Amino acid sequence: MYDMTDGQFQIVYDSLSFTLACMMASTIYFWTRLGSVSEKYKSALSITALVTFIAAYHYFRIFNSWVDSYTYEGVQVPYDGGVYVQNPKLTGKPFNDAYRYMDWLLTVPLLLIEIIFVMKLSPAETFNKALQLGVAAALMIIIGYPGELVLDAEHISTRWGFLIGGMIPFLYIVYTLVVNLAAATENEEDDDIRTMIYYAQYWTVVSWCTYPIVYMLPMFGLQGAGVVVGIQMGYCISDIISKCGVGLMICNITVRKSQAAKKGGLLNNSANPGYGA
Repeated sequence: MYDMTDGQFQIVYDSLSFTLACMMASTIYFWTRLGSVSEKYKSALSITALVTFIAAYHYFRIFNSWVDSYTYEGVQVPYDGGVYVQNPKLTGKPFNDAYRYMDWLLTVPLLLIEIIFVMKLSPAETFNKALQLGVAAALMIIIGYPGELVLDAEHISTRWGFLIGGMIPFLYIVYTLVVNLAAATENEEDDDIRTMIYYAQYWTVVSWCTYPIVYMLPMFGLQGAGVVVGIQMGYCISDIISKCGVGLMICNITVRKSQAAKKGGLLNNSANPGYGA
């Protein structure tokens, strides 16, 4: 923990609050859209809502932990009569950023599984890919966490080791999404749905690339309170993009696939003169 200026404290405070609101709003939206999705795709949309719900819970805990770590003891009144709020003081309660990694351990595998569930795969392929990507995502989070605890310049080299170790399962995930599952994406008959799944795959990869950038901030010389502010803001932005952003894409895919399935069913029924007789 580091001493913060009022401005630095408020930036993190507002970033966590804004991200919490985004996760809560996304969860409610995804829940309300479940009625518009056919039974076949409800699992994918339910997982999407579960991701933002879990994230909202953990952001609530992170926010409270941040508030508990600092206190404002009063105000100072300068000579011009205006009120100047002094910088917050450390309370002695540690800021528990482990909530963030607990969130990722649960939500990152689910983020990948929700994409698998909307693709044109057999049940066996769906299970295998979901399992492989889920395990790889969990390993990536577990390997990266110890390095996240290293912020001092003296031991910063160990952070590089954990980053490199975490990049191994990350690259496997990227390869699977972009290359290994390319054929399944191309099998989509609807051009719009194929494009939407394509965007979801690549948007996931691009958004995930923001996490290593934030992870590397201390390795680029940022220290003290500045690095804490940078890391918290950076991860908030990354989470909004990868959870809310990709979640909206998955929601649109499930709705569009449901509409296409319903339309296909109506066409098939109309081609059968005896239907409903």
